Amino acid sequence: MEERSPELKVGVLGAGTVGSQVIRMLTEQADDFEARSGARIRVNKVAVRRLDAPRDYDVDPALLTTHPEEAIDGHDIVVELIGGIEPARTYVIRALKQGISVVTGNKALLATHGPELYAAAAETGADLYYEASVAGAVPVVYGLRESLAGDRITKVMGIVNGTTNFILDAMASRGLSYEEALNQAQELGFAEADPSSDVDGFDAAAKCSILASLAFHTRVGIDDVAVEGITKITAEDMEEAAFFGRTIKLLAIAERRVGEDGKDGVAMRVHPALVPLDSPLASVDGAFNAILIEGEAAGRLMFYGQGAGGAPTASAVLSDLVAAAHHRAFGGHAPRESVYAHLPILDPGTAFTRYQIRMQVEDRLGVLSDVAGIFARHGVSIQSVHQRDDKEPGACVIVATTHLAREADLAAVAHALSHSPAVREVTSAIRVEGE
Repeated sequence: MEERSPELKVGVLGAGTVGSQVIRMLTEQADDFEARSGARIRVNKVAVRRLDAPRDYDVDPALLTTHPEEAIDGHDIVVELIGGIEPARTYVIRALKQGISVVTGNKALLATHGPELYAAAAETGADLYYEASVAGAVPVVYGLRESLAGDRITKVMGIVNGTTNFILDAMASRGLSYEEALNQAQELGFAEADPSSDVDGFDAAAKCSILASLAFHTRVGIDDVAVEGITKITAEDMEEAAFFGRTIKLLAIAERRVGEDGKDGVAMRVHPALVPLDSPLASVDGAFNAILIEGEAAGRLMFYGQGAGGAPTASAVLSDLVAAAHHRAFGGHAPRESVYAHLPILDPGTAFTRYQIRMQVEDRLGVLSDVAGIFARHGVSIQSVHQRDDKEPGACVIVATTHLAREADLAAVAHALSHSPAVREVTSAIRVEGE
């Protein structure tokens, strides 16, 4: 007689775009998931705010409840897909303290309360999985946490927010203004009615902190990330980028480097950057994500794929669910928090980068010397200068690209230029990466 697989009860918190796809795939492919995990995974309860809300998949009404505790207590695994900090934190802690394993896609929660969640999981032996929290279907969390556990990671850099990448791609490829591209992103469902978390860079910063924690075995949070969004990027910036053989992307960058005290530390930043058109990041279009990882042994690796959307994100959730179900049925645990390194967080001003500064200056003798003197006084070397006539009479445009310099010194140059009598306006100061 064939032995029956153990049955596991799963509670789902949230049945929105991702949650409804998770439920659909678990229902339609139940036999496949049983074969992969060795357990019969059964959705037992689904907590929602409204029972009658329209959904992408018609969830069995008998599964729905407006009482979240009914989708938590007594279950084997809880899938949290409601997002935000509260009440998600309360629900996840409630599950973990009962020894219930949790699968979540909540990057804001992990970036803010990751240590607390890990501690609650360790206390009861529950699993905590979060592949879907960064880059949707792209398995970068697994790659850092498990596949590259034997390597020393030195840098993680990439495009981790699909909304901003869609906007910047539309500006670069179709000549749209920032406002036009944002409106289109909202019409197509790539951007929320309030897009501030995306366009101001905070979504990418949360993901950057998660990746840095995994890569460098050090606890970091979203407040440790220096953040600049894309709201100041203009169509003219895109035209200038194309003229110099580059495009603009919002990058999340986390690196392990030697600080000014001679000791290793972690530096993290999110900002728009000019990248050369032959960079693999330049060709990442639409709402796709891509992350480059540099390891001492593995060299450079690239993870690429759909970074958002119901089905792609559900794929990452279900991958975690299969692992959690197998552990629940047959023993074993997800990797625990690895923070043995305790690396200090470096001052963002000490990071080394390059700037491309575009300015409108007075069209007169000696102006280039005045501008160059400002760079020199702040210890910043100029790599190249491009000058052309401006539309306004008596003015011309100078575009200066620097060599590598300290972030603080480059920012001081931009500030000094904006207050120089020779400069009418600093129209943009954008970092250059990948060259």
